[in-house]
Amino acid sequence: MSSTQSTTGADASAPSIVVLISGSGSNLQAIIDACLQNKIDGHINAVISNKADAYGLVRAAQTNINTHVVSHKDFESRELYDQALVEVIDQYQPQVVVLAGFMRILTANFVEHYKGKLINIHPSLLPKYQGLNTHQRAIDAGDEEHGCSVHFVTEELDGGPVILQAKVPVFSDDDADDLAQRVHVQEHLIYPMVVKWMCEDRLKMATDGAYLDNERLPIQGYAFDD
Repeated sequence: MSSTQSTTGADASAPSIVVLISGSGSNLQAIIDACLQNKIDGHINAVISNKADAYGLVRAAQTNINTHVVSHKDFESRELYDQALVEVIDQYQPQVVVLAGFMRILTANFVEHYKGKLINIHPSLLPKYQGLNTHQRAIDAGDEEHGCSVHFVTEELDGGPVILQAKVPVFSDDDADDLAQRVHVQEHLIYPMVVKWMCEDRLKMATDGAYLDNERLPIQGYAFDD
């Protein structure tokens, strides 16, 4: 386990955000930018990765955000790993924990610990195409539209209540990379929006779904069409 501490002080009064990553961190960058532009009334207090070479750690360090590496290879079980992860996250008392390309299946205890605070973005119009290879699956199915969904995290993989979706067209000559690039543009728009709502305490998760401003959202969440 390793960490790098920020050289700048955080606004103690701002809602605390912790972001978990495994890779390049493009969604992390979108959230960093929204915070810097005061579009989000919150402060990213830490970025945590399970991989030391994740470029998202560089993005965080460039903005003087605390970074931590908690490698899953250092632990004998998922339970022990998630316990160590909780210990690091809880130092920052987060109002929202953001999964931004964090490629780990989380244990039930972890999910329960952050119930109602833990959000993820998935590259499909949930409940369609849970899991991997979503873009190719949409093409293979002949779908005319595809997109991304921000959702609360529950024990069911990609099965938590949807908060917000954005749709993109699927063109006849698309390959998976073309479609992924189109979806990424929308991800970078809607994920910061949901983090903003979380920091404003406007979102709640209940047994019957997600609520925005005390109104239950439909199964597809608050649909956002660019």
